[in-house]
Amino acid sequence: MNQTLSIQFLLVGLSHYPYLQPLFFIIFFLIYVMAFTGNILITVVISTDPRLHTPMYFFLINLSVLDICCTTAAIPNMLKILVIDKKAISYSGCISQLYLFTAALSTELILLTVMAYDRYVAICFPLRYKTIMSRTACMCLAGAAWILGSVNSMTHTCLILKLSFMETNIIDHFFCEIPPVLKLAKSDTYVNDIVIVASDVLLGMICFILTVISYTYIISTIMKIKSAEKKKKAFSTCASHLTVVTIFYGGVIYTYVRPAFNNHLEADKVVSALYAIASPVLNPIIYSLRNKEVINAINKTFARKASWRK
Repeated sequence: MNQTLSIQFLLVGLSHYPYLQPLFFIIFFLIYVMAFTGNILITVVISTDPRLHTPMYFFLINLSVLDICCTTAAIPNMLKILVIDKKAISYSGCISQLYLFTAALSTELILLTVMAYDRYVAICFPLRYKTIMSRTACMCLAGAAWILGSVNSMTHTCLILKLSFMETNIIDHFFCEIPPVLKLAKSDTYVNDIVIVASDVLLGMICFILTVISYTYIISTIMKIKSAEKKKKAFSTCASHLTVVTIFYGGVIYTYVRPAFNNHLEADKVVSALYAIASPVLNPIIYSLRNKEVINAINKTFARKASWRK
């Protein structure tokens, strides 16, 4: 325990451009405000509008909460190291950040699969949708996503706690994430690598395959619809989720599934920023701009607030 108190990690992912530090601070601060505000707005609007109390929007609230957790785990500390000379984070701070970020990431991976299943039931079994996706079923699916995501993160974190590190460790990244932290370990990471592969297969690849299967059936069913208007409506209910899934899976697969010996540090940082920072900002925009029900609910929420002020 005393050894860990002296361990620190230096996050130098943005230190290569010292003259751009103020600009980076402004950019990441605005991104965080946009992500936080957008996801809070989505959560409040859905919670307060009874017409949006459906399984799809229930899962969307969960997604918004996860996006808030994801950005909060990464960006505030990033802002702190941008304004101080010593770009350091303590051992406990790094491990906490790693756990929270991995838990949010893992849970979101499972939740997006659950949302794909929800769209599959809605498109392929519309008459049985309310029965299959009952309130109890939705609560159980969301609860399972949160529990499995937390267990996955706890497993990786506990294994990392068993590793030994130098007193000062330099991470060429924006925040503490599993791959860059493992590269700095002095002790053998064989077990960690095996668990990561197992997690990639059991969590990442299975979720990806289930999502692909769901959309294969969805697209097949939509193509059989004769009415062009109904076909367009069916596609529109899936378009937002499909866009989010594409952005999210692209970054996660690149970082966690690709072979460990392909080290492209600059590319790693860019891709990590995609699913850790850009995705939480884009999700509310994608879901609101492509969804008339959400836009109408947002307009009515602001209209009510304006009438109360009068």
